Amino acid sequence: MHTPVLTEEVLTYLNPKPGDVIADGTLGGCGHAKAILERIGPSGVLIGLDQDAEAVERAEKDIGDRPNVRIVKSNFRYLEQVLSQHRISRVNGVLFDLGISSDHLETADRGFSFMKDGPLDMRMDRELSQSAYDLVNGLTQTDLADIFWHYGEERKARYLAAKIVSRRKQKLFCTTSDLAEFIVSCVGRGQGKIHPATRVFQALRIGVNQELESLEEGLGAAVKLLAAGGRLVVISFHSLEDRIVKQRMRKWADTETMILVTKKVVVAGPNEVSVNPRSRSAKLRAAEKGGVNREEGF
Repeated sequence: MHTPVLTEEVLTYLNPKPGDVIADGTLGGCGHAKAILERIGPSGVLIGLDQDAEAVERAEKDIGDRPNVRIVKSNFRYLEQVLSQHRISRVNGVLFDLGISSDHLETADRGFSFMKDGPLDMRMDRELSQSAYDLVNGLTQTDLADIFWHYGEERKARYLAAKIVSRRKQKLFCTTSDLAEFIVSCVGRGQGKIHPATRVFQALRIGVNQELESLEEGLGAAVKLLAAGGRLVVISFHSLEDRIVKQRMRKWADTETMILVTKKVVVAGPNEVSVNPRSRSAKLRAAEKGGVNREEGF
């Protein structure tokens, strides 16, 4: 079951008001979208994006019958084009809840989790041409090592890439269990709580879905489309994403394009973490478009 993270914090920092136009770039299970809809009321408009066709289908059933909701299958990197198609030139708020959803992790045939045996897929959008299978079995040793290092911060990137390339000459990697067990056989299980395959799986997922490139483009589109006083709220789940958001927001603040709303990163409190362990790694940052400020909501 999908449980949205930092919902109260999202409402506080996004500060949606009756009649606002809000873009939710990552609909997922619609948890945040529903909370936003309550704030903007029937006079407001919510335009929700998700690149996963299954998430879009669920959203259509859940909130799609509301006249003030627009649901679009798209990556948020194309936010500007999507809003243009719906004849929306400015929004009062944009939300990006990054990373992988619990639905993805719990569905074996999506191939995101090494805890469930499934095909090496990892595509959030099944229409993408390359899956994790293609990267693991097709990239050169150098390119594999680069992905493991840059997207997973895997210290044994070169070693694991060499081992994978050697193994696939005899037998291709087809399932999540096969790859995870092979990584364990190479490096051992270790003593820590983190599974040895965690960083490799993260790296492959980011590479398959071009997550960091999408984030860069999505942030650029958001700041361009926000009305004066409009808010951008981003929730990230690992240091690579958070670093991009932090650096971009600081740059905007330096050029007075945006005003930092969160001086420090916002994290989940102990009560939320105890109920929803996934929220432990969530980091929220928010900024406001320069110009005429809206009335503060906190």
